[in-house]
Amino acid sequence: MTEATAPRTNIYTKETAPAIHYQVAMPKPETHLFEVSLRLVDYSLPTLDLKLPVWTPGSYLVREYAKHLQDFAAFANDKPLSWHKISKNHWQVETSDVSEIVIHYRIFANELSVRTNHLDSSHGYFNGAALFFRIRAWEGQPIQVTVLAPHREWRVTTALPSVPHKTNTFSATDFDTLVDSPFEIGVHQLHHFEVLGKSHELAIWGKGNFQLQQMISDIEKIIEVEARMFGGLPYQRYVFLLHLFAQAYGGLEHKNSCTLIYQRLGFRDRDKYERFLQLVAHEFFHLWNVKRIRPKALEVFDYDQENYTSSLWFCEGTTSYYDLLIPLRAGIYDAKSFLNNLSKEIARHETTPGRKVQSLAESSFDAWIKLYRPDANSGNSQNSYYLKGEMVSLLLDLLIRSRSRNQRSLDDVMVKMWHQFGTDEIGYTPEQLQSVIEFIAGIELTDFFNSYIDKTEDLPFNEYLEPFGLQLVEEKGEEPYLGVKVNSDNGRELIKFVDADSPAQFAGIDPGDELLAIDGLRITANGFGDRLKDYRPMDIIQITIFHQDELRTLPVTLAYPRVSRYQIKPVKNPSTIQKENFAGWLGGSLTTLY
Repeated sequence: MTEATAPRTNIYTKETAPAIHYQVAMPKPETHLFEVSLRLVDYSLPTLDLKLPVWTPGSYLVREYAKHLQDFAAFANDKPLSWHKISKNHWQVETSDVSEIVIHYRIFANELSVRTNHLDSSHGYFNGAALFFRIRAWEGQPIQVTVLAPHREWRVTTALPSVPHKTNTFSATDFDTLVDSPFEIGVHQLHHFEVLGKSHELAIWGKGNFQLQQMISDIEKIIEVEARMFGGLPYQRYVFLLHLFAQAYGGLEHKNSCTLIYQRLGFRDRDKYERFLQLVAHEFFHLWNVKRIRPKALEVFDYDQENYTSSLWFCEGTTSYYDLLIPLRAGIYDAKSFLNNLSKEIARHETTPGRKVQSLAESSFDAWIKLYRPDANSGNSQNSYYLKGEMVSLLLDLLIRSRSRNQRSLDDVMVKMWHQFGTDEIGYTPEQLQSVIEFIAGIELTDFFNSYIDKTEDLPFNEYLEPFGLQLVEEKGEEPYLGVKVNSDNGRELIKFVDADSPAQFAGIDPGDELLAIDGLRITANGFGDRLKDYRPMDIIQITIFHQDELRTLPVTLAYPRVSRYQIKPVKNPSTIQKENFAGWLGGSLTTLY
């Protein structure tokens, strides 16, 4: 068996295993350098193998964290030990005749994201995979971490339990737990609240225009709704780490915590605030779906390489469907707002040319080389397993509900997956996932999976919405179709994307070209759409661009307008059954949509 599927084993007994203790210091935070020391006591092998993970669970890209490591050194009794690198992330230390070893190294930390490390004069934040070595064969050993803060007023917040009578010292039961427990160090706000008898903390770094009590109240509602769905909370304490930044969005789930990053001034506007709450609902839902209910390929993490699975559509896409649904159930917004949000998601999916090229299963499998590495052609060749997975989850929920008159739903799939795989953290295969969905649906779904997950057939939204008194209405744009996206960039109007098989592509326009004029008149990104409205389909226009610094004027034949907007609307004269189905799904009256 490979490391990705084999259970963790420990060749040492409690009596012979060494003690593992990390110390993380940051004496000069403005240099962005964490100073890390690893101390091993009662070591007994002739060599010590240390491997820095290349990726973080939950973020499926090899990120090569070793590139940030510098000043590696090894000592025993204050005397240097010989060492050498075996590979990009593998250090080997000669340790004959020594029992206590100290490793020193520094990590450069100046990337503020949910999956990396960041250190400056205002705070320190780190993820275990990007900071700590994995010691082969000792992954199951307990590990202690002591944080030396640079200033007395700096506090430490993490989901790891503190070690009694030791200042800023925390204990992880094993390496997986250490990797799964980010740290926030600084003068961040820290707020405590209780939900369903369990302790929760909200740590906020950065200034913003949020209303604290409203935020905590809405987070409590989200927790209660999700807990009710799964029958309780699978932890004693949970920590939300929130980073507020200028323009940022993202989250990373952990077993007993999550890290959120959001734009600091994105809370007053209602739509932006609701998007933040959807982010909270998404990452919190992951504590079940992904952190405990996870594919077989992720049952045991291989930190040295990619862990391939075709089921990320269920991990992330189904979670994305619920991050829209949970705030509705929590009373944060109503059914009309939910359907407006869902319509926008459908529009994003339907206007992505890559949906006809890459299947959902392939998108999941190739996350490691595609989703996190977009290029100029990504929109034409790729399909997000977040987005299409959300769409497929919607169809499955509607399918199950319509067949059972709302007696069963996708909720029942999640609960069964929780009891069958999540509570004992047994990884599931794609076949087992399909079997559970079929069991709840009461129907064989081979054709559904073949068409919409393994292949790229169009999703029949109206077929699934009709039993609920709804329809997807398409609206074409007013302007003729050219097939480009244009953005202003430092005073230049740049072509950011060109649709495959579009008039622009056939004319030879490429991403990266600078747009100068249409029919001899200067054009800007803001006025681009309105300018095209001056023309009709099949008109030939002259587009002037800089292509690789060469001035070109290209004739382009405009095509007929394409569908640019999708809106879920009620059908005319819905039947009693349609009204009942709608109420069972979204908890309100279909008449409120008219």
